[in-house]
Amino acid sequence: MNLISLNVVPTSSLTNLDELDQSFMYSQILKEIILDIKHDKAAKKEFVDFCCIHYADNNTQSNKIHDFERLYENYSPIWWYTKESFIYSILNKALRTQEIDIIIKMGFFIQDLHRQIEQLHTEAHQTSKMIIYRGQGMSNDDFEKIKKNEGGLLSFNNFLSTSIDHDVSYSFAESAGDNPQLIGILFQIEIDSSISTVPFASLDNISQYSDSEKEILFSMHTIFRIGKIKKIKDRLWQVNLTLTGDIDQQLKQLTDHIRREHQQKNRWHRMGILMITMGKFNKALEIFNVICEKSSIASTDEQFVIDPAIYHDMAVAYRCIGDNSNALLYFQKTLEVDRKFLPHNHPMLITTYNNIGEINDTIGNYSIALSYYQMALEIQKTFFPTDDPSFAITYNNLGKVHHSIGNYPAALAYYQEALKIEQKYLPSNHPSLAATYEQIGSIYGFMGDYSAALVCHKKGLEIQQKSLPPDHPNLATTYKNIGEGYRMLGDTSMALSYYEKTLEIELKSLQSSHPSIARTYSCIAAVHHVLGNYSSALSYYEKALEIKQHSFPSEHPSISRTYSAIGSLHESMEDYSNALSYYEKALKIEQKSLPCDHPSLAYDYNSIGSVYDSMNNYPSALSYYRKALDIQQKSLPPNHADLANTYNNIALVYQATYDYSTALSYYQKTLEMKETPHPYNQSLIATAYNNIVAVNCSYNYIRFGLFQWSGHKLKMLIGQVSTLEFVDNTQLTQSLTIARYLSYETGLAKNKTVVDTQCNIKEKLYTSIGFKK
Repeated sequence: MNLISLNVVPTSSLTNLDELDQSFMYSQILKEIILDIKHDKAAKKEFVDFCCIHYADNNTQSNKIHDFERLYENYSPIWWYTKESFIYSILNKALRTQEIDIIIKMGFFIQDLHRQIEQLHTEAHQTSKMIIYRGQGMSNDDFEKIKKNEGGLLSFNNFLSTSIDHDVSYSFAESAGDNPQLIGILFQIEIDSSISTVPFASLDNISQYSDSEKEILFSMHTIFRIGKIKKIKDRLWQVNLTLTGDIDQQLKQLTDHIRREHQQKNRWHRMGILMITMGKFNKALEIFNVICEKSSIASTDEQFVIDPAIYHDMAVAYRCIGDNSNALLYFQKTLEVDRKFLPHNHPMLITTYNNIGEINDTIGNYSIALSYYQMALEIQKTFFPTDDPSFAITYNNLGKVHHSIGNYPAALAYYQEALKIEQKYLPSNHPSLAATYEQIGSIYGFMGDYSAALVCHKKGLEIQQKSLPPDHPNLATTYKNIGEGYRMLGDTSMALSYYEKTLEIELKSLQSSHPSIARTYSCIAAVHHVLGNYSSALSYYEKALEIKQHSFPSEHPSISRTYSAIGSLHESMEDYSNALSYYEKALKIEQKSLPCDHPSLAYDYNSIGSVYDSMNNYPSALSYYRKALDIQQKSLPPNHADLANTYNNIALVYQATYDYSTALSYYQKTLEMKETPHPYNQSLIATAYNNIVAVNCSYNYIRFGLFQWSGHKLKMLIGQVSTLEFVDNTQLTQSLTIARYLSYETGLAKNKTVVDTQCNIKEKLYTSIGFKK
């Protein structure tokens, strides 16, 4: 009796239903839908076929399965449930682990068992008040939830077996405590039949164990209120529960809230929507396809009257698994049906226009996407006030398409407009709020403000953890974004840990060819690249490329990004020929698919310039760097890290070609990036200071070089040295070079600040590498 799952609802959630535990909600909705669905004989046959496959190598169980198929109607559901057979073990395991597929297959039996419990309860002459017991083991984590939530609600996901006999239940609880990983729990349950009609049934003369256990059986997801909790002895506790009454106002508010959130006409349609909410997209599609196969507009069976809205929900499910072609097909079917019955500017078209726009955005048809979003916005402006909740969806979508084409300021403005509306109308932990925080975080990341990006992504995660199952794909996306933030801030170990969390969820919940998995492989590859694990990085990039080539058109920007990443890896390996080949592939795609001033093109130009630089082809390098700079000056904030990188690259070319004065001017521009709080910028600043001194020395401007180190620039260097925990060996070598130049100049310098500063720098540098003078 130890393996049973439960949900605890704190008292705070009962007064603030927006904080309701998602497991409790999904269990309650699932139960209501299963009990409402009409099952036919085919349902039993489908379950029997499943069991035959499951127990194919077990002759004993196979015989019992065939008996069940032949004799099911001859015995009661309780008889089959309590009989020592496959039914009890399969059902309770599925309910305990929330294996949705099996729960749905057993829906006919769950319904029959529940109905028999209801019937027996109605026929019995119930004592007004009674005490029953249940003994079981419980994990420390589950017990802590109960201890912290006295006065809250507790539901058991299984059909719950209890006993009138205190001693039988006590022995179960006591023996459970023998397991060091469990605590023995004796539940003492008070029932007042005068205020509660919750069904339960005595199994006397029905259950195989009725004589010894005096068993009382409750249906799945019966809800109790947690009362006093007291310790009996070491590793054994008593928890008092009360069966909730029909007049329990908090419970009524709770169930009404759940029903309002999931109102649909068709029972199976409701089940499909619930599967989407829980992240079970393939199961949702399976259900929707069954509805379409069995239904028609003229069907006499209410369950299978087709609702045109099902096309919309199928499209949503296809979009979630990354099947964009089918998603677009079903959204267009939705639009086709809508246009037959609605005026051209009817508000119901807004959602469909937004959805079609979103798919086109995803597959790279940005101008088409923008046109659909604008059609949606025009209808909204005609019919609704400017702060209507529907505007938030369209603003979010407009933000996404501007994000895709690299217009980051416009994207940020649209996302922030959406956030204002959502904060006004939505509960504080609504998943749509999390999605908007995620989008804003992504924009901050692209604009180079990685700290702000992390703050937004963590806000999104906090909301999602309250409202989504722990293996939901949206959580995976957020983990990935947080990983990106840490990677860009130089914390590769934290980045890798979040990427691995992402991959674990995605491999469980998505198809192996889903584009999100490709993006995760690319992120993991990028970390291995930084760490110098080139073979691992290449392996992950190749996995990503294979998925993207399967999922996207050959000229999709996402493929170009992977080409570019592989090119960068080959450049790090000093394989310049392959590096140039991959960079040029990336550039060719992006020149066709992106606006001419998109920041990604600047990245491509910089990358190609870098390869030519390494090959000592300085004219070509300078040409590509200038193309990159021209785009970045138009599209990026003035202190963006990418601008600093380009200034530094141009300076290096001028230095290599002995044009020292021009080199100095570009190094000075790099130093102006000092306000950006990013390790990469700080590395460039240290490099720029080093190069300024080197250039000045080469140019025989010794004293001018010293002046470059006076005042605030010396303070900047001290600041960099004081945080040497993130400085790599290359930066350390560069800083030591600077210190040597300063030491050389000590004899010439009369400025005490300069002398003191160079001594401090040397001291900190030596200490950081464990060198003792």
